[in-house]
Amino acid sequence: MTEVCQQQWGEVSGLGSVDLWALKSSQVRVEVLTLGAIIRSVHSRGKDGQMEDVVLGYDELEGYVSDQRYLGALVGRVANRISKGHFIVEGKEYQLDINNGPNALHGGLRGFNKAIWRAVAVEDGVHLSLTSPDGDQGYPGEVQVSVSYTLKGETLTVEYRASSTKTTPINLTNHSYFNLAGQAAADIYDHEVFISAQTYLPVDDTSIPTGEISTVEGTPFDLSKPVLMGPRLKELPGPGFDHNFCLMSPRDAWKERHAARVCHPASGRVLEVSTSQPGVQFYTANFLDGSVTGKGGARYKKHCSFCLETQNWPDAVNQPSFPNCLLHPGEEHHQVTRYTFTTV
Repeated sequence: MTEVCQQQWGEVSGLGSVDLWALKSSQVRVEVLTLGAIIRSVHSRGKDGQMEDVVLGYDELEGYVSDQRYLGALVGRVANRISKGHFIVEGKEYQLDINNGPNALHGGLRGFNKAIWRAVAVEDGVHLSLTSPDGDQGYPGEVQVSVSYTLKGETLTVEYRASSTKTTPINLTNHSYFNLAGQAAADIYDHEVFISAQTYLPVDDTSIPTGEISTVEGTPFDLSKPVLMGPRLKELPGPGFDHNFCLMSPRDAWKERHAARVCHPASGRVLEVSTSQPGVQFYTANFLDGSVTGKGGARYKKHCSFCLETQNWPDAVNQPSFPNCLLHPGEEHHQVTRYTFTTV
């Protein structure tokens, strides 16, 4: 049985109070904030029996209010990048705010990560909901969106739902940064990563997919067998991984499947991820530079952590060959991702 409790955690000027929800099973402890539906911490056990917080974050609420790196946050209405912040839906052009080079990123200047969500307790967890008004950050339609975080034993399940009054692109994900050695560890070079994908999406110099779907075989992007990160990051062109790995082809039925496994041999901690989403953005914290001070005074530097952002393929609203990202009135967007924390 999972213990679920709630406490007030602070106040955001102009927005209201923020609560912290704690979920505790015999194996894992999780903290969730009503600001941004943020996963603030995940404590999991190593092979020595010690619990360690494996998610990057901040000690104080102010850190999350001013955060620009989406630490632990739920991002939307559209996660990842939209080319030039521009798209056409049902013959109408939409222009979003540009907040990442020439592109729109993670829902806009005030995306779902900066909103305070309504929260209620559910069995084994917490259910959070939000109303995104028509025109929010430039997107069409009023969207009702919700996420539930439930913890059973070793597995944290994240379930997303959304509906809209107008046809709108939707792509929801969680942007937790993990380090299985502990959130204050210097890097992930001693982590072994496996991603269950035979193809990935090459990107241009602004990180927008080129439209090509490339095989991972024979490239540094081949993570289809466990790969030690330190040597592989040296082989990789550019600052690190920030790429979508294709868990299915654009024509496959969306169904839950195994996506990734990350192991930290020294501590014995393992993270397994399964999802119904068609892709996972594997990101190795290339743009953290030591300027962010996190929990316990930790300085978060390049390659200090990794993200496994289960989601639709980036810029799908502008790439007809990619899996459909449009949510129509009368439909329900429904996706699930599970994170399982074990030891070897």
